[in-house]
Amino acid sequence: MKIKFWGVRGSIPCPGAKTWKYGGNTPCIELRTKDPERLIIIDAGSGIRELGNYLMAHDLPKGPIKADIFLSHTHWDHIMGFPFFTPIYIPGNQFTVYGPVSFEDETLKDIIGGQLTYRYFPIRQDELAAKIDYIDLKEGIIDLGDGITVRSTYLNHPVLCLGYRFEHHGKVFCTAYDTEPFRNVFCTDPNDPSYDEGMAIEGDLVAAEENQRLSDFLSGSDLLVHDAQYTQEEYETTRLGWGHSSFEYVISMTKDINVKKLALFHHEPMRSDDELDQLAEKYCAKQDEIEIFIAKEGMDIEI
Repeated sequence: MKIKFWGVRGSIPCPGAKTWKYGGNTPCIELRTKDPERLIIIDAGSGIRELGNYLMAHDLPKGPIKADIFLSHTHWDHIMGFPFFTPIYIPGNQFTVYGPVSFEDETLKDIIGGQLTYRYFPIRQDELAAKIDYIDLKEGIIDLGDGITVRSTYLNHPVLCLGYRFEHHGKVFCTAYDTEPFRNVFCTDPNDPSYDEGMAIEGDLVAAEENQRLSDFLSGSDLLVHDAQYTQEEYETTRLGWGHSSFEYVISMTKDINVKKLALFHHEPMRSDDELDQLAEKYCAKQDEIEIFIAKEGMDIEI
């Protein structure tokens, strides 16, 4: 499998002089398999625009483009690039879009295509020339054929969000963003009038079980792309409950689950290249046979 990063930022695009090194586009990852060749795209943030331009120049001359697009969730920074993905305007191209939906009265097609209305955009969804199918996802296993298996699991984010595990010819590529550690949501202070010892104990057990469940899901990854938007200090002081993880937590969590490469991802949009360089120097030394690095736009990895 070959993986390329086209967008690595979280929350909002932030191109500019301070972000050129790591990139300012929001999430989009290209995954290609060999024997046979398949194209899979994870998320449709602003980075998918440049991916689309690449596909138009390098793939379309060989014939119609066919790809599976897996969305982690439908927050805007993960779908905003879809209307600017040029291949959806070309007849003969085919795309299957998978993703979770949080509201029963709206389908994935309604949410993604809702951007393509005259209220927001000059082209309507009905005017797209490519064939596009939408599949609402929950936790489970998908057989994509050609020896490719995709497993999905729920993450901890303010909207329904999925992590993915792609397996092909014995290789494993996992994504886990946007997510933060599961925690006890009940009161744990015995001096608080609302404290209930039984509920506090149960909350600790459930949080531990959920964190272990995710660790097991990610175990054995040849490459894991994981949310690391904050430092632990930032997370604990002002970002608790926002649905993102810290550098320290992710690195600690992956030590015992046999991950070979760890890409720290979904960078804080206010974080400059210089600041990310400093974090890389602090956190990205090889630890316990894990290669740790901060994801950059344009970076290619083969597993």
